[in-house]
Amino acid sequence: MKLVGMLDSPYVRRVAISLDLYGVGFEHQPLSVFSTYEQFARINPVVKAPSLVLDDSTVLMDSSLILDYFEALAPADKKLLPQQATARAQDLQLIGLALAACDKTVQIVYEHNLRPAQKLHEPWLDRVTGQLLAAYSVLEQRLAHSPREALTQGAVTAAVAWSFSQFTVASVVNADAFPQLQHHTKRLEEHPAFKRYPIE
Repeated sequence: MKLVGMLDSPYVRRVAISLDLYGVGFEHQPLSVFSTYEQFARINPVVKAPSLVLDDSTVLMDSSLILDYFEALAPADKKLLPQQATARAQDLQLIGLALAACDKTVQIVYEHNLRPAQKLHEPWLDRVTGQLLAAYSVLEQRLAHSPREALTQGAVTAAVAWSFSQFTVASVVNADAFPQLQHHTKRLEEHPAFKRYPIE
């Protein structure tokens, strides 16, 4: 089984860390959707990271869909989503907020790195930045009332998202304004699964 994509993508990284936590063995193939586009296209013509090639050659894509598959296969003691409905909804809320933060961070990065400077659309950047900060503001509040030691998918995705934003757009997201996220991420980044798949 192969996980295709770079660890500088939060979507690839959350899958790698989660598979590790599930106890699922896989080979990481660090292909870029930019610099190794043609090689990636030979594996998945959509060129979407992450792509996961199962042992029977089935290709799964989209981090949430990949993780949904493995969550269904995981034994009870390895599952990353709470089984009780209220707790599950709360964890899904964390995941939604964290993924929204990832999406908005990616949009800001692409706007600056892929669009010529003279064509930057400031109203769009302002809107996306506001959405990013809103996602982290709500996530900050929710983390303050979440079990600190529970290693759920919500906890994993929140930490991956925060590390990604600090790695790419730290000037946009003032870390000092989000102490819960800082503490949460610092703790999880010390976990062996996070250390095995560092952001690069």
